[in-house]
Amino acid sequence: MQGIASEFEIRVPGSIANLGPGFDTLAVAVQLYLRLNVRVLNGANNLDFEFRDCAVDGENFVERAFLYLARQRGGGFPSLCIEVSSEIPMKSGLGSSAAATVAGLRLYEAIAGPLPANGLLNAACALEGHPDNVAAALLGGLTISCQLADRSAFAMKLRWPERLQFIVLTPQLALSTASSRNVLPDFVSREDAVFNLQRVALLLRALEAGEFALLREALQDRMHQPFRLSIVPGLDVLLALEHPDVMGVFLSGAGPSIVVLAEHNPAAIEDLLREAFSPLGIPFCIRRLAAHQEGFALVDAILPATPALR
Repeated sequence: MQGIASEFEIRVPGSIANLGPGFDTLAVAVQLYLRLNVRVLNGANNLDFEFRDCAVDGENFVERAFLYLARQRGGGFPSLCIEVSSEIPMKSGLGSSAAATVAGLRLYEAIAGPLPANGLLNAACALEGHPDNVAAALLGGLTISCQLADRSAFAMKLRWPERLQFIVLTPQLALSTASSRNVLPDFVSREDAVFNLQRVALLLRALEAGEFALLREALQDRMHQPFRLSIVPGLDVLLALEHPDVMGVFLSGAGPSIVVLAEHNPAAIEDLLREAFSPLGIPFCIRRLAAHQEGFALVDAILPATPALR
């Protein structure tokens, strides 16, 4: 169709949420990607998906998000062939569903023309139920999300310190966000709420100032991690790790991935994680990740949309 590139690629990062005390608030985008390779076909209003090296477990979140915007805005769209590939393991606490949701929204935007950033965030939040992972997938870097009484949301972005790497251990078992949320209490004590508030403030300032010696304390949490010890294998063992180069340990999102922050000697930390986790007898993999600092990436830029698609 005139005004739209015939082929293009959309790339969306995975994310690590909560960062210890920042439950449903903090997230950082990381260099694991979901990619859509898109071809415009003859015809209208049909989406043909091909999944490469990844399988849909339940609903297709890319399609769901695309059609959510299409229904909201009305009108048709050109038929598309969409090849999906992903480096982000599903149900691992690394933002796979958020990346798929954001990819679907960005796909619609690529066809229909630019949409307001906060509108995309609100659409993603309506689909996902909470803003942290989708904010990071949309904006990149470290994001701070706030959800309002009407369930709308806004987010602010900070640059993640380049010196800090993520060493991520992912047990080879799936843990849905819903299952992980079911173990959380409906209420926490005032003491525990204050504990987390203090450490969120300390964490943000320590990251901004480069005071990484404060991270071990700043990453402590009483709001969700203690309740997830029973469903995340090895979490108790890894939270207790002591090593000069371990700057802090926390659960990635709802789990089961567990993250160590490191500035130096990542290989030694990987060996430490293997030694600590292997006795559990559960297969796992370890990834060394860096932050994805920029926002959404579109390869082969889309030309301006035709008026009929606006």
